[in-house]
Amino acid sequence: MNELRFIRLGFGADSVDYQEAWDEQRRVHAARFADEVPDTCLLLEHPPVYTAGRRTAPEERPLDGTPVVDVDRGGKITWHGPGQLVGYPIQKLPRPVDVVAHLRRLEDAMIAVCAEFGVETSRVEGRAGVWVLGDAKDATEERPKLGGLSLDFDPRVNDSEFDPRLNGPEYAPSNAGQRREDRKICAMGIRVAKGVTMHGFALNVNPDTSNFDKIIPCGIRDAGVTSLSYELGREVTIDEVLPVVERHLRDVLENAALAPRVVEKAPEREPDKATA
Repeated sequence: MNELRFIRLGFGADSVDYQEAWDEQRRVHAARFADEVPDTCLLLEHPPVYTAGRRTAPEERPLDGTPVVDVDRGGKITWHGPGQLVGYPIQKLPRPVDVVAHLRRLEDAMIAVCAEFGVETSRVEGRAGVWVLGDAKDATEERPKLGGLSLDFDPRVNDSEFDPRLNGPEYAPSNAGQRREDRKICAMGIRVAKGVTMHGFALNVNPDTSNFDKIIPCGIRDAGVTSLSYELGREVTIDEVLPVVERHLRDVLENAALAPRVVEKAPEREPDKATA
């Protein structure tokens, strides 16, 4: 079993500035690499901030010049702010590091958290994070391209450059629930340096999801965002969710059978045979 400690950095009026949290991540990361501390998960809320991962395209940023913090995690652009529980698990992994397995464990924990609150969630192939599926919920059913109800006249179907930010609230990411489309409830972006993880997840508890309407969240134009409060039709608080998140993260991360990524060896070439 791998011991996991939790540090609650700050919430509400004590929410933690992104740069301050980033500095603390790096400090704990260095200590974990040196085996001075156990695996650690920082839990917090941020004041409103947009952060862009390494794969963010220029056209996915806010059109009005809203400041964006560029970060070294994977993934694209997202928003953090009040009502969103952010977790940064800093965990030492065996080498060669299996980054995908770490991501899947975080997804497993957040799927279990949502289930405990009565929200059914899932993965979406090719898209990191945890999702509430649109109308086509049967995994054996052929799902529409847009993940939910697809109308013949929907411009997103055939226009790869369609920008929902310029076409009214009916296409806004925050309204995906009303459209019954796939909607992300927990975003994820991670980095592994020196065999130790950084960054992590952002679970939408009760944020103002219209903050996502200024960007192309995670670079995805044909889906949206949601929260526990929206899906349940009642106000859910960070205080309610914190102990549940800690319990499921502890269960998944402490009991994980960590294993290095399997590296397949190239087949040995047979020696050239002399020809007559």
